[in-house]
Amino acid sequence: MWTSGRMSNAKSWLGLGMSLYFWGLMDLTTTVLSSTPTPRGRLEGLLSNKPQSHQRTKRSWVWNQFFVLEEYTGTDPLYVGKLHSDMDRGDGSIKYILSGEGAGIAFTIDDTTGDIHAIQRLDREERAQYTLRAQALDRRTGRPMEPESEFIIKIQDINDNEPKFLDGPYVATVPEMSPVGTSVIQVTATDADDPTYGNSARVVYSILQGQPYFSVDSKTGVIRTALTNMDREAKEYYEVIIQAKDMGGQLGGLAGTTTVNITLSDVNDNPPRFPQKHYQMSVLESAPISSTVGRVFAKDLDEGINAEMKYTIVDGDGADAFDINTDPNFQVGIITVKKPLSFESKKSYTLKVEGANPHLEMRFLNLGPFQDTTTVHISVEDVDEPPVFEPGFYFVEVPEDVAIGTTIQIISAKDPDVTNNSIRYSIDRSSDPGRFFYVDITTGALMTARPLDREEYSWHNITVLAMEMNNPSQVGSVSVTIKVLDVNDNAPEFPRFYEAFVCENAKAGQLIQTVSAVDQDDPHNGQHFYYSLAPDAVSNPNFTVRDNQDNTARILTRRSGFRQQEQSVFYLPILIADSGQPALSSTGTLTIQVCSCDDDGHVMSCSPEAYMLPVSLSRGALIAILACIFVLLVLVLLILSMRRHRKQPYIIDDEENIHENIVRYDDEGGGEEDTEAFDIAAMWNPREAQAGAAPKTRQDMLPEIESLSRYVPQTCAVNSTVHSYVLAKLYEADMDLWAPPFDSLQTYMFEGDGSVAGSLSSLQSATSDSEQSFDFLTDWGPRFRKLAELYGASEGPAPLW
Repeated sequence: MWTSGRMSNAKSWLGLGMSLYFWGLMDLTTTVLSSTPTPRGRLEGLLSNKPQSHQRTKRSWVWNQFFVLEEYTGTDPLYVGKLHSDMDRGDGSIKYILSGEGAGIAFTIDDTTGDIHAIQRLDREERAQYTLRAQALDRRTGRPMEPESEFIIKIQDINDNEPKFLDGPYVATVPEMSPVGTSVIQVTATDADDPTYGNSARVVYSILQGQPYFSVDSKTGVIRTALTNMDREAKEYYEVIIQAKDMGGQLGGLAGTTTVNITLSDVNDNPPRFPQKHYQMSVLESAPISSTVGRVFAKDLDEGINAEMKYTIVDGDGADAFDINTDPNFQVGIITVKKPLSFESKKSYTLKVEGANPHLEMRFLNLGPFQDTTTVHISVEDVDEPPVFEPGFYFVEVPEDVAIGTTIQIISAKDPDVTNNSIRYSIDRSSDPGRFFYVDITTGALMTARPLDREEYSWHNITVLAMEMNNPSQVGSVSVTIKVLDVNDNAPEFPRFYEAFVCENAKAGQLIQTVSAVDQDDPHNGQHFYYSLAPDAVSNPNFTVRDNQDNTARILTRRSGFRQQEQSVFYLPILIADSGQPALSSTGTLTIQVCSCDDDGHVMSCSPEAYMLPVSLSRGALIAILACIFVLLVLVLLILSMRRHRKQPYIIDDEENIHENIVRYDDEGGGEEDTEAFDIAAMWNPREAQAGAAPKTRQDMLPEIESLSRYVPQTCAVNSTVHSYVLAKLYEADMDLWAPPFDSLQTYMFEGDGSVAGSLSSLQSATSDSEQSFDFLTDWGPRFRKLAELYGASEGPAPLW
């Protein structure tokens, strides 16, 4: 029978030397080794009258656990308890063995007495209990005297762990101006001691730092606000220290602390205010629309959405000239130009600007108003502006037969500045590459410089420039759209070459062809063509023309009996006239071939009998004849070329065979003082120029070179301006490839000794420059040594070669 014992330091257990027995009903289905039946067992064995070898033996006791305190710090092993078997006679014949969790490491047993000791410091927070097994063996034979039994050693708790905040430090946020008692955050401390044993794990919370702003609930750890009207703008961050103490907060309890960082979040409790009640700004009158003039700022102590601003112009004479927008990043009001400004029209503006919070909180409206105003004075500064055209766009219609130099529109621009500088006009040549137009530099009169042709260009889009005389960098521009109106200047004509055929068996009045015409003109009422035979073919006996009155005509035969042998082809001239004013006409020719046809009118052959060459003339003979003609032609050209070379007036000698002949002459062509090349009076009064004395002629010009005024019709120069006359002359000079230039042209046939100027070549000039000394070349260094040897004076004896 097993017994267990414990010293007096174990609670609820018997004293030293006592045994605790637990009666049980544990059946042993196997043979119990070294066990002694109880008296009750013996009695049952006697009464049963059965052999004892078949009698069941029952355990007479049950035991289960020991207790031991944790954190033992003594030097001697800590006594836990005692194991004892009924088979133990105290003579040391029983050997006790301990196995299981911690056996031999944390716990040992005296194999003779059965005393159990703890040989290691135990920590309940690491392990709360150990499950062990005990067995009694015969020391001599090693046979079990008792079945192996299991028991538990529990570690008894002491207060050796302070409370800990496992989630600390904490971060919390609470709105500013919150009422007293507003919950901020809950903190929780954990004590590793046994909560079922004493007060070791009973935690109480208190605040060590953060008063009087915050408080903490001693049981729940909830932190709340303790002060009213806490202002974020005054103090935003708070550091609160919370303590958790076990043993219910009694003296001797262990404590732990944590930090709670509390931030006051912003609310809209501060109205915006402008630090400046007056702003002074300036802007150039040339500032483009949407350009920035200046910035205003209303200061708001709040932040985030509570500091957002909305700026508006609520009053002032510049509300229509300026606009204001809010910068979402910096919450400033940006004043921009809304429409073009003019220093000459208005020199200053006044604005009343309001800044307001768009997001309000109803409980703080009593702290308002949440808006403020300021005054902005804007001065417009004068700049040198480019000329301005009035109007800003021109549309001109001009007939295509307008005469060169005709004024079609007056372009007008003015300097918007107070100085009102003079303006010069010109045409942007990139917009008029054909140079069809010209603008007067001072008056802005737009004139034609070349004939206009609607059929070539029906629209012209040019750009006229206006430049200030005193500041050429100031240039204005305007677009001029010119529509060329149509006039009847193109005669109708056949759209293609018409060719028809007539059968030899055709009858009179038979239709052989329908013709039409085209006209490049585009009259308002549409085209209408009239067809008839040309005047020289009115009495044509073979064919006639019938006008269909729909811009087409039919060609009919007047007779029958056409024969290819008599005439194989007829050429019929047809007169085509349009309905324009004045009417224009042209003559088109219809080619008609006579063909042989069958009875159904289908063409069989339109070629007359081919002309056959004589049989005696072969193809080789024809090639020989052509080759002879070609040889004769080459000989004639060679003879003519030799005769022309014989007529040259001079012969170049070997001495004159120099290719660097330079002629210097003092005669210059045309200029301001040259009054003989062109009669300037013809530009002002052509009639007087022609009616006066005989024109002067230049001595250095051929007699056929005359003034270009003879190329200008008299009617063009009369009643026209000088510009029109010059433009007409310019156009005719450009078109006439054989017209001489305005300047004179001097031709020199040759250079050299035979010319008046003589030879200017540097060759053969050693005699004239022999007196010049080139000794200075020797002082120029090694690079000029070769030149010094060629041109310099020789100091040594002459070479022998």
